[in-house]
Amino acid sequence: MKIKPLKDRVVVRYSEEEVEKTAGGIYVPDVAKEKPQKGIVDAVGSEVQEVKAGDTVLFDKYSGSKIKIDSTEYLIVKEEDLLGIIA
Repeated sequence: MKIKPLKDRVVVRYSEEEVEKTAGGIYVPDVAKEKPQKGIVDAVGSEVQEVKAGDTVLFDKYSGSKIKIDSTEYLIVKEEDLLGIIA
């Protein structure tokens, strides 16, 4: 990881989604699909209390700031904007 979040921020890597196929047999390209609303926590700031690296979390569609490092997309979001942890 090349980024360390500050205070109550969390760095989330978008989870990989399977290739989607419609009922008619048409494959939906990645560029046509919306970004997933779940991801894997890669790093947490010093004030984060409830999530830890490796947790799979849900987040709001328009929350946080998107960044790209080494062709991988990440989301930096406040801990309070996370909706839940997937067990």
